[in-house]
Amino acid sequence: MRSANEPRHPFMTPQETTAPDAALADGWRDGFSTAGTAVQRPRERPIFQVPENRWAFSHLRELQPTRNVSRGTGPVSVLPRAERPELDTLAFTLPADGSRTDWRSALTTICADGAVVLHRGRIVYERYFGALDEHGQHMAMSVTKSVVGTVGAMLAAEGVLDEHAQVRHYIPELATSAFGHATVRQVMDMTTGIDYSEDYTDPDAGVWKHARAGQLLPRPAGYVGAEGYRQFLQTVQGQGTHGEAFAYRTVNTDVLGWLISRVAGQPLARVLGERIWSRLGAEQDAAFAVDGQGAEFAGGGLCTGLRDLARLGEMMRLGGAFNGMQIVPEAVVADIRRGADPARFALAGYTRLAGWSYRNMWWVAHDARRTFTAQGIHGQALHIDPEAEMVVARFASHPLAANAHLPTSMPAFRALAEHLMRG
Repeated sequence: MRSANEPRHPFMTPQETTAPDAALADGWRDGFSTAGTAVQRPRERPIFQVPENRWAFSHLRELQPTRNVSRGTGPVSVLPRAERPELDTLAFTLPADGSRTDWRSALTTICADGAVVLHRGRIVYERYFGALDEHGQHMAMSVTKSVVGTVGAMLAAEGVLDEHAQVRHYIPELATSAFGHATVRQVMDMTTGIDYSEDYTDPDAGVWKHARAGQLLPRPAGYVGAEGYRQFLQTVQGQGTHGEAFAYRTVNTDVLGWLISRVAGQPLARVLGERIWSRLGAEQDAAFAVDGQGAEFAGGGLCTGLRDLARLGEMMRLGGAFNGMQIVPEAVVADIRRGADPARFALAGYTRLAGWSYRNMWWVAHDARRTFTAQGIHGQALHIDPEAEMVVARFASHPLAANAHLPTSMPAFRALAEHLMRG
């Protein structure tokens, strides 16, 4: 999730923003271009390139090496249906300019690939667009962070991971990096002081160097950078003081993913599968994008089906209980929902999220409805409204790697909640 005023994506031209579906007609979905040549893989072409991103986000496993996240062998948990067709035309006002729109139009505006709305555990809305269908998987982007943060919080609650310990205690390989003297808690709440830019308009920003290290993006000729996500983490140096202010940096989640793997003695994907995914009654295995060394992209590489993401959200809404069992300890979910310090969060300058905080890699609203969310660039969202008993899971391929969708998304979610609360 990027700042509210994040500029355009560096791989996009103004003309490309108007044709998000062009890749579907260009043959990417068949594995070949219209010229008959094989589709380029991420090592040759960015998967974030507009308009190809609309196909790529729903087919990452065909473009990138991944590690499976097992659903286990149990039955699929039932999500009863109580369709509310009127939601498509549910109208609401956009505070930014006072204009009126409706839910379906809002989905079109943010280039949604799919949306599921649960109310009291029932599917009241489910639609798919673009290259995604109910059997497909989509890249969750930074929604991944909240999933990884939940696993980390579970291990911390068990004492397996000491949140007060410095990172170097568990990962001596990071001792000379900025992360070495940061505490586990500072990593989990993203209050580390590091010299790392997440400016998507700067091709030399840390976020792109990190992506190239993991080969999520193509490398230039003569590349001499880090080999893999974890080697890149070892190069990150300090800027500022740990613990003073919230600063959203994807590399924090990759550090947490490494911490989880180190203390569990297993790959992150397996830990997630055993602790959460195999207990949800998921319909599908999920998957994690991995680099050439086999390390998961913990900051944004989870791919999952939309209904399974909704199941995860419903589990969190219910205090960690779902599918007949307590999957995440209730105290862990309560800690997430309490949030962190809004004053430290405010220093990051998220003007559209005034009063919010960030805890265990979840965004916490501190509003009357106790809303908390997982958010990702290009329009990914898992929005949980406990007071309205509502969960919204959404995948998208908005052209901007930013929060350009927020002025539409947040009012849309509020309108849905208010409508469903009225019955």
